[in-house]
Amino acid sequence: MIRDDFLHRVPALLVTLLAAVPCARAEPFAYVPNEGSASLTVIDSATDKVVGEIATGGKPRGIALSQDGSVAYVSDQQASALLVIDLASRRERQRIALGESPEGVSVSPDGRWVAAAIEVANSVALIEAASGREIARVRTEGKNPEHAVFSPDSRWLLVSAEDATQVDVIDVDARRQVASIPVGRRPRGIAFTPDGRRAYVACELDSTVYAIDMAARSVTAKIAAGEFSNGVTVHPSGERLYVSAGRAASVSVIDVKRNALVDTIAVGARPWNMAMTADGAKLYVANGRSNSVSVIDTRTNKRIADIAVGNLPWGVALPR
Repeated sequence: MIRDDFLHRVPALLVTLLAAVPCARAEPFAYVPNEGSASLTVIDSATDKVVGEIATGGKPRGIALSQDGSVAYVSDQQASALLVIDLASRRERQRIALGESPEGVSVSPDGRWVAAAIEVANSVALIEAASGREIARVRTEGKNPEHAVFSPDSRWLLVSAEDATQVDVIDVDARRQVASIPVGRRPRGIAFTPDGRRAYVACELDSTVYAIDMAARSVTAKIAAGEFSNGVTVHPSGERLYVSAGRAASVSVIDVKRNALVDTIAVGARPWNMAMTADGAKLYVANGRSNSVSVIDTRTNKRIADIAVGNLPWGVALPR
């Protein structure tokens, strides 16, 4: 039989037990590498508030998250290395030598590979995610490579370079460059449609986005975007493309089906690289000269927040 005094104590016991259970942390977090303040700013995307800072040292630039969102891969220009950061403990757990001036970083959709573009070596490092070992280093024709982005099937890498008028195509399994696709001057950001059939490349000096048919490896459309087009992100639906414009301090919205500009959204000064939440509801834009991240509601194409971060934010990473 249950004693009466125990029944009287049940509410108090429940309160104690509930208090002992840690609150579920807000998810997902957005991570912003700050070149000028040697840190990653952590933003809760549910509230659009800064909830932490991870000291990295050096000059963090490119960033990508592992498929499970537990690890951040960050290129550090000053250390000439790729930093592997455990996001639960917010501590560096590995440092992989890359060479002078590494920039863009990406993780393959199958989770096997991490790619890092290395400017001075004129190459892309291919690193096995499970072991953290560099498996191959692939030279590219384009000078000063900036971004190396995997196709959705993880088969190809498209590589942009500051001193180029083409994007180079790397066969991941063969670990070599197999083609170049002519585009405009100074290709920067790259993004694929979810089906992998098309890629979009922003060419900064032409303020133009080039649509590429990946099967034909040829340009099918040229779309005028904001002045000094830079970062590129495709909505998960595959219906819209977002392009940051550094000199225009704006983000261009492009209808993918028509390859036509449909809207322009003002953001902070010198917007650079961007990331979108997995559901496509919000776009986060790193503003390098405003030391801020602008948040865009993609349903209304309205800027809904500006979040102060560190000095010279280079980009944003969010779980897929």
